[in-house]
Amino acid sequence: MGFSHGYGAATDENEAVSNIRKAYEMGYTLFDTAEVYGTAEDPHCNEVLVGKALDDVRDKVQIVTKFGIYFDYTSDAVNKPLITDARPEEIRKSVEGFLKRLGTDHIDLYFQHRMDANTVPEIVAEVMAELIREGKILHWGISEANEEYLRRADKVCKVTAVENRYSMMARQYEALFPVLEELNVGLVAFSPMANGLLTGKYNKDSRFDPKLDYRSNMPQFRQEAYEQNENLLRALDDIAKEHQATSAQISLAWMMCRKPWIVPIPGTRKVSRMEENAESANIKLSADEVAKLDDMLDTIGMSEVFGGSKIR
Repeated sequence: MGFSHGYGAATDENEAVSNIRKAYEMGYTLFDTAEVYGTAEDPHCNEVLVGKALDDVRDKVQIVTKFGIYFDYTSDAVNKPLITDARPEEIRKSVEGFLKRLGTDHIDLYFQHRMDANTVPEIVAEVMAELIREGKILHWGISEANEEYLRRADKVCKVTAVENRYSMMARQYEALFPVLEELNVGLVAFSPMANGLLTGKYNKDSRFDPKLDYRSNMPQFRQEAYEQNENLLRALDDIAKEHQATSAQISLAWMMCRKPWIVPIPGTRKVSRMEENAESANIKLSADEVAKLDDMLDTIGMSEVFGGSKIR
C-alpha cells in the first residue's frame, strides 16, 4: 500500500517495481495489495505495480488483493471515509479488473476489504464459491472480520484467513483467536508495527504530509503520545538489545511466536527495511519471553492507536 497510498506521495513507478522485485529476490513470497491502494487520479495503480514486478515469477508467489470498498473523495480528510459495496455484480467487476491489471488468470487469496452492512455474508460467500469453482480465485477471506460474520460466511464457503489489524498496541482481535483455531482460519496481521511507531524510528519532532500521509492524523503520532508510549518503546528497545535485534524485529517475532497461523504483513518502501523485517523470522523468543511480553503489554501505559478509516 505504502508505495501508492496513505504514506505520503506515491513512489516513482520504476523504483516501486524494482523494490517489490527485490523483496521477492530476498525471499518474500506473499504480496498484499488492493484495488483501492492508489491515488485519486489512478485508484488501481498499486495492483499494476505488483503485476509488473512479479510477472515472470507469478507461479512462485502468492498474491493477495481485496474488494468491496472505495474512498469518499468528496471528503477533505487525509484519511478519507470508506464506502462499502459487496454486491455480487461489484465483486465480479473487481475480479475481472484485477486479473486484467495484474496480467494473471487467478487470485491466490481474495479478501472482502470490509464487511458491508447492506450485503449479508452468505451472499458474499456464495459468490466466492462460484469464483473458486471457476478458478478465478483459489482462496478467500475477510478483512476486519468479527465472529458472527466469519461464522456465517464460513458455513457457505470455507474461509481461509481473516486480515485484521493486529500489533502490540492493537490486540482487540485476540478475542477472536479461539474462533480462528476452531474454524482453522489463519490471521494475516496488517499494521503489525502500529503503522511504524513500534520501530522506534519516530519521535515528537517527526512530521508527516498533512494532505497525503495518514500518520499526520493518527493518535499514536501526536506529540503527547510519544510521552505516553515512552516506557513501551524503551522496554521494546531493551529486549531488542538482548537479542541483538531491532525493536521492529522483536515486535514481528513476538507476533509470529504467539501463534503459528499468524502471518504479519509489514509494509515499507525501503529495501533496507525489507531486509530488517525479513530477519525477524530468525529471532526465536522462548515461551517465557513471549509470556513476559504479554504481561508487559497488559500493564504498561500506551497511547490510543489508529483504529481504521470511518465507514459510511
